[in-house]
Amino acid sequence: MFKPVAMTRMSLVVLERDERTVLRHFGRAGVIQLTRAVAGPETAPLAPRDRSADTARLDRLSLRLGNLRQALELPVHSADQIEMAEISLDETEKNLRRMEEQTNVPLKRRRRLIERAGELTVIGEQMSGYRGLEIPLDRPDEASFLHFITGTLPAGNFGKLQVGDNVALLPLPERNGRQLLVAMTTRPDRAALERALQQAGFQPVTLPVAAGLTTETMTEQNRRELEQVTAELKQVNAALQKIAEEFAPALDRIEQLLNIEQRLCEAEQNFPRTETAILLTGWMPVNTVSEWEQRLREITKGRCVIATAIPERTDEEHIPVLLRHSRLLRPFEMLVSAYGLPGYRELEPTLFVALSYLLMFGMMFGDVGDGFTLAAGGLLALCMGRKKMLRDAGLLLVFGGLSSMAFGVVYGSYFGIPALKNYALWRDPLEGDPMRLMTTSIEIGIVMISLGLILNVLNRFRRGDGIGGCLDKFGLAGILFYWGMLALVVNYAAFQSHGLVKAAFVLFFAVPLACWMLKEPVQFFRHRHAGHPAVPGRGLLAVLVESLVEVFEGVLGYFTNTISFVRLAAYSMSHAALLVATFMVAEDIKHFSPGGGLLSIGVIIVGNVIALVLEGVVCSVQALRLEYYEFFGKFFSGGGQPFNPFRLFGADRAATG
Repeated sequence: MFKPVAMTRMSLVVLERDERTVLRHFGRAGVIQLTRAVAGPETAPLAPRDRSADTARLDRLSLRLGNLRQALELPVHSADQIEMAEISLDETEKNLRRMEEQTNVPLKRRRRLIERAGELTVIGEQMSGYRGLEIPLDRPDEASFLHFITGTLPAGNFGKLQVGDNVALLPLPERNGRQLLVAMTTRPDRAALERALQQAGFQPVTLPVAAGLTTETMTEQNRRELEQVTAELKQVNAALQKIAEEFAPALDRIEQLLNIEQRLCEAEQNFPRTETAILLTGWMPVNTVSEWEQRLREITKGRCVIATAIPERTDEEHIPVLLRHSRLLRPFEMLVSAYGLPGYRELEPTLFVALSYLLMFGMMFGDVGDGFTLAAGGLLALCMGRKKMLRDAGLLLVFGGLSSMAFGVVYGSYFGIPALKNYALWRDPLEGDPMRLMTTSIEIGIVMISLGLILNVLNRFRRGDGIGGCLDKFGLAGILFYWGMLALVVNYAAFQSHGLVKAAFVLFFAVPLACWMLKEPVQFFRHRHAGHPAVPGRGLLAVLVESLVEVFEGVLGYFTNTISFVRLAAYSMSHAALLVATFMVAEDIKHFSPGGGLLSIGVIIVGNVIALVLEGVVCSVQALRLEYYEFFGKFFSGGGQPFNPFRLFGADRAATG
């Protein structure tokens, strides 16, 4: 519970002919994170196979598959496992080509019909303003001695238009702030008419050219053709829909096969080999090793060599981290993972986070009614949520609501109703002793900071960092400083009466600060003595300056981190004040008008909704802030790498180290 799942490094030698079979079993189970091994005398002499050509081919097939899906308007399904017979890539490509050929003709036909429908629609929009008119659409050199001009004028300019006697003007309804106009004159007067129209802001509209047709006949002909094209397009779409339904299962199988092949190819590029055998390496949870050793011997019929090693000397950052909790703690694991994963050898704080987070949230958001509302919403998400994350969030809301209800009973707060405050186990935060509430908040902070220091010391020694565990500002020297100064502040009179103030000051203040100052220089000389190369720009003087800064930050940090927990009292009083203000406003409105009673109830409801949403969000964020900065900052690195097992199905890609 207090540390990540124990891992072991597995090395597996199998014959080349068994490689795919073993990888398929691993990929279906998702139990091992594969790692890349370099060819050499300690592994295998030959480099991993180059599968780049196969990968490129798979990418091309995937692109063609995606294009076909898009053309048939088939959605991409989740990569659930589909039972299917194994077929070769050649057979897969042959099936894909057959489907492409079968859909090629109707798809081309649909594209042409869509393009033609678009052209007819544009023509229809052009002709719509000239319905009922018989404007000839012949070419200008084929028309009669008359000359027609169609276009638009700015609205209001028609009355200012000055043209000659041999001109006929036909104004049409306005459209988009412009006046539609048809002008007709003789060919000799064409130039004069065009000049007059241009001066009035005329913009010509070019109508389609169709020999022997007029605007009216063209409109009717266009309408009939558009109806015919639409009907044919509907038939083609129906045929394509039938083809899509027929091809969908086959396309799903092809897509899954391509994904599987892609992941297998990626995995195979990680394993060094001999002429006949392959070396597979990876990380596996310890509790699954014995089962898989037996399964692998069954899969390969004994043609394998298995070696496992506990990671005692392996660098911590190379070991993947897997957290595994009960369903009740899983929502709080989500909060921890949002900050980062612990290192493999670090203590895992999920249980501490669960207890402290609920304590702090309930203290700041203590109300039975609002807590019940939160719990009810969480229960709804828990029961109806389909995704794991939504269910975990719902469970977190349920826990938060129950904690809020518990503190609501302590405060006597039931939706802030004043009459129910008499039933409090303690008293309302505003009506009680604010100093006592703030003192309790600081006491909670002292406990959490102290726990963080203890966890840091344990983590340091678990990783073999004895210097950090003893001399670090959050190590044993830090514990001596923090607890000692707290004891000196709380029991100053007792120390003074025994004449121990100076001795306590030296022990609890001077000695820890001296340890903090020594930590960096000691590590500096130890690093140099071990023969490690010097870091450019980081000499002894720079190390001493860093130590001074760290001492200053340490003293200031302990003070600010402890005082920061006063926000628990501040937000609990803020929540209570908001509810008190709500009932004060409701009481004033109650006597304001004949309908004031109903209006005051509305104010109470709105006030509680605001408290639920606004205060609920603020309190949850503040509790999380105290976890991350004041608690995690003492011991938690957050640099662990997640366990990413090799899978053939699902969203995860094959993991390589």
